[in-house]
Amino acid sequence: MKQAAATAAGVKPRVKKKKGLLYDLRKHWIMWLMLVPVIVFFFIFNYIPMAGVYLAFTNFSFKGGLFGSPWVGMQNFKTLWDQGKIAYLTRNTVLYNIAFIFLGNFLQIAAAIVLSRMTNKFMKKSYQTIMFLPYFVSYVIVQAFSYALFNSGSGMVTMMIRSLTGNTNFAPYSTPGIWKYIIVLVYLWKQIGYGTVVYLAAITSIGDDYYEAAQIDGATVMQQIRYITIPLLVPTFIVLLLLALGQIMRGQFELFYQLVGNQGQLYEATDILDTFVFRMLRVSFDVGIGSAAGLYQSLVGFCLIMFINWAIKRNHEEYALF
Repeated sequence: MKQAAATAAGVKPRVKKKKGLLYDLRKHWIMWLMLVPVIVFFFIFNYIPMAGVYLAFTNFSFKGGLFGSPWVGMQNFKTLWDQGKIAYLTRNTVLYNIAFIFLGNFLQIAAAIVLSRMTNKFMKKSYQTIMFLPYFVSYVIVQAFSYALFNSGSGMVTMMIRSLTGNTNFAPYSTPGIWKYIIVLVYLWKQIGYGTVVYLAAITSIGDDYYEAAQIDGATVMQQIRYITIPLLVPTFIVLLLLALGQIMRGQFELFYQLVGNQGQLYEATDILDTFVFRMLRVSFDVGIGSAAGLYQSLVGFCLIMFINWAIKRNHEEYALF
């Protein structure tokens, strides 16, 4: 009102000056001080290691060191491309992550809806605990169980398949095709409980008024789930989907490395960018090739994040990450 009156009277209204960074630092210095450990952590572990990107363009030797190794330009990337490794590594990484994301979210939503409809609190808590426990099981333990089930000598699953099919030569660690399903199943077994808790929390935040109104209108349980629960879970699903898609070029390293290990005959079906980079740097000591693959992974992942965020922001700005 004062600004309108001043404008009507011909008096130029006073424009508030924006406060600068120094003013904000003085006013909220305690908050900024609390950020110092976070800034130092990311600077040490995320920004300083960026100097290692240089290794992707060199023929690294331990004698020459970081900046004394011969410069080879794009030769390491060309080698990866000519050998066809980039193609199948990218394919495996992306396809596995797509299966993890969509199958995982579908099962987590279904489990959360079923649990939310259970009236017996004891059974509800029991099922929820049983589903959540695998999340805390170490992948080292998972690998031990996996070997006990699938080893060629006395594995329980191996023996069962041999007796049922009559194929005495069946050996899981020499059959790459089945590991696509084993890896996906193990991932779902470990992660379904954690995701279910997230969706269950979102369901419990839905007001009872919606369901009571639907019951008065004669809606069945399935109709309530279809027209109330699922639509109100969409924002949670989109946020989790965006976070997962941002990591689509990052595989579950512990899962793949522990289950497959150094079984070379399985690499075509199970090798991903993370395990390849680790093997190049830790086993083969081919630092140039490993760094090139890691840089490719980071650049493609960055481009995917930017594109996905742009696409979401264009249609649903409120769901965009930034």
